[in-house]
Amino acid sequence: MKKFNLQMFAEAVGGKKIVYLYRVHENASTEAGTNLAFVTENSMSISKDADSTATKDGPIRTPGEAEIEIESTSVFKKGDIVIQKLKNAMLNDKLLEIWRANLEAPALGGTNKFAGTYYQGYLTSFEEASNAEDFVEYSLTFGINGKGVDGDVTVTVEQQEAATYVFADTPKTGA
Repeated sequence: MKKFNLQMFAEAVGGKKIVYLYRVHENASTEAGTNLAFVTENSMSISKDADSTATKDGPIRTPGEAEIEIESTSVFKKGDIVIQKLKNAMLNDKLLEIWRANLEAPALGGTNKFAGTYYQGYLTSFEEASNAEDFVEYSLTFGINGKGVDGDVTVTVEQQEAATYVFADTPKTGA
């Protein structure tokens, strides 16, 4: 029996292909989810505390509930209203909707749909850094309620273009 190195056929997913979209939950009927401009890094972490009970045979671990946090760091874009909406939501304890989409995993059934996860939670940390040598940068941390739900996430062409350049031809565009 011949063994194959399956890593020879594997492709890594670039960080630019994982995008996050945000919306204040109470605005669901009037606004679409939107991405932050100039994102430099996103992360999602899951952690659990566990209690330990000593027994004669050794410790027994009892896991607690999973806690999910999503973090995003971005360079401030002039005139950006998304950052202001998120900051106001934090100050006013507004529930947020967050979608994580993998642009490398198109959904089978629709245009501009990608495999992803839908979350609800709150902005729990908002940090602005502005030093003399760099651009203004925002670091956001979202505390997630529950575990999120997997499904297909709609990502518009414009939002996809923000994640990567899309080919444009030479003729003029528009009407």
